[in-house]
Order: sequence, then C-alpha cells, then structure tokens
Amino acid sequence: MSASDVTEVHTHVTVMLHEAVDGLNIRPEGVYVDGTFGRGGHARLILSRLYDRGQLWVFDKDPRAVAVAKALAAQDARVHVVHDSFTSVSEHLTAGSVDGVLLDLGVSSPQIDDAQRGFSFRFDGPLDMRMDDTRGVSAAEWLRTVDEKELARVIREYGEERYANGVARAIVQRRAIEPFERTADLANVVAGAVRGYEKGQNPATRTFQAIRIAVNRELSDVAEVLEAALSVLKQFGRLSVISFHSLEDRLVKQFIAKYAKQDPRLAKLPLREDQLPVLALKDLGKQKPSQNEVETNPRARSAMLRVAEKRI
Repeated sequence: MSASDVTEVHTHVTVMLHEAVDGLNIRPEGVYVDGTFGRGGHARLILSRLYDRGQLWVFDKDPRAVAVAKALAAQDARVHVVHDSFTSVSEHLTAGSVDGVLLDLGVSSPQIDDAQRGFSFRFDGPLDMRMDDTRGVSAAEWLRTVDEKELARVIREYGEERYANGVARAIVQRRAIEPFERTADLANVVAGAVRGYEKGQNPATRTFQAIRIAVNRELSDVAEVLEAALSVLKQFGRLSVISFHSLEDRLVKQFIAKYAKQDPRLAKLPLREDQLPVLALKDLGKQKPSQNEVETNPRARSAMLRVAEKRI
C-alpha cells in the first residue's frame, strides 16, 4: 500500500479515548497492547504516556489500519505492528509480560463509511464485510451457501432480530433466483421481510450486524482474546475493553465475573477471608460515554467500557 493510501477521507473519532487509556494506569516503561489499532487514536495517547523504553504492540486485521500503524512504527521504534487478529496476542508476547491490554471492539467508522467495504446498508457497494478483505470468505460468498436454518439462527442470535425466520426465508428464496452481490440489494430484500422496526432505525440494521459478526467470527474472537489477554498480563496489569452492543458486552461482563467473583457455594462454608481462593481479576467497574461525547459523536451512544486488573 502506498503512502498516499494511508491518508483517508473517512474520519474516525475515537470513542472514550481518555477513559479507556486512563483505565490502563500506564506505567511509563511498560509494555502495552492495542488489540484493535483502527486509526490509532488510543495508540497515540498510550505512546504519549510512555518513556523511550516503553513498548506498544498493535494488532489489526484490516490492511488499511495496518498501513497506518506501519507508518507510525516507521517514526517510532516503540511501536510493533502485527497484521492479524488480536486473538494471536499470546503468539507474539509471552505469559506475564504485558502491563496492559486495550480492546476497542467491533467495526470502525472508516470501515462503515467506505462503501467498497460492504459493511453499511446506507451506501451501496460490494457485499464484502470482511475486516481483513485479503483473506477469508466475504458476506456475498457466505450467503450463497449458508443453510436457511443456520442463517435464521445467526440473524436471531447475533442480530437479535425477531423476524429472523422471515428474513432468512426471503434471502434464501431470492438467492435461488440471483445471488446477492451488493449491499443495497440485500438491504432491500431484508426490508421487505421485516414487518416492524424501531423508529429511526433501518430495517436492515440487525441483519447486517448479524452477518458481519458471523463473517468475521467476532464473538468467538472476543471470547478467545479475553483469555489470551489474561495469560499475557503481568500481576496488576490492566484490561480495558470498549464494546458497542450487548452481545460483546455480555461476554466481557461474564469473563470478568468468572475471574473476579468467588464461587457462591463458598459463602456457605465457615471460611475466613484469608482462607478464600485468591481471585485472578479485580473488577474495576464500568463506564458509559459522557453526554457531551454522545452529542458530539452519536456513534458513541452504545459504548460500554469495562476495566479489570490482574491480581495473580
């Protein structure tokens, strides 16, 4: 990718920038991971708080994001770039070697706003939806072969769409005549199958979210990276995670609870506090974006930040 390709017309306003980085409690000579580099908003703020001996490892599936990250690394020796899913963090960093991991989950504004990426029903473009469009199966390819029952399950579970069965049926019936290749085509078919939807919301919103999650294995990747992050964190290292829908946030919430709460059965036993098992994580709480941020950047409205600290 040329240097000119690194500069994009699609802008990206980093959500909960200071809150997420503050959650890491930066140690100036520490080692940090930005698992979703995007366009580097969080990464640059982390770097501003690191000394020369600090390190920042950035991961991203998206070749365009990686190009931006490599341009940054060419100017800053503290930056190490990995073009891969954040699930590979434990392949690049050893157990107990990292002071903090930041994850900004989901799709980014530049991906949504670029019609050629195929994420949005608002802009007609090729039906792709891959975060890494150099590998894997596109949404168009996936829709050609997925079974109707499985498609309905994906739309119902990942999109929380109550008309999932009807949407899946409409997609399968239409693809028998002509396969889907464009986002607008799919959005129109979905709209015809959704009988009611929230005011101000496009009827294709939930189905597009569901297909995107399935194509990119987003939920399984989140579950995997949380365990990997715990393994690479040092004692007292921090995990700072921003999620944008209830499915992601539920996984993060359940993960933290798994390692930060005692087995309730122990409460029935005559044990002193110092006899209880030492927990792997301490839950440091959750936070929503400020009203001012939501008014300035409406895409922040559904964000949820959760922070935890490794204790052992």
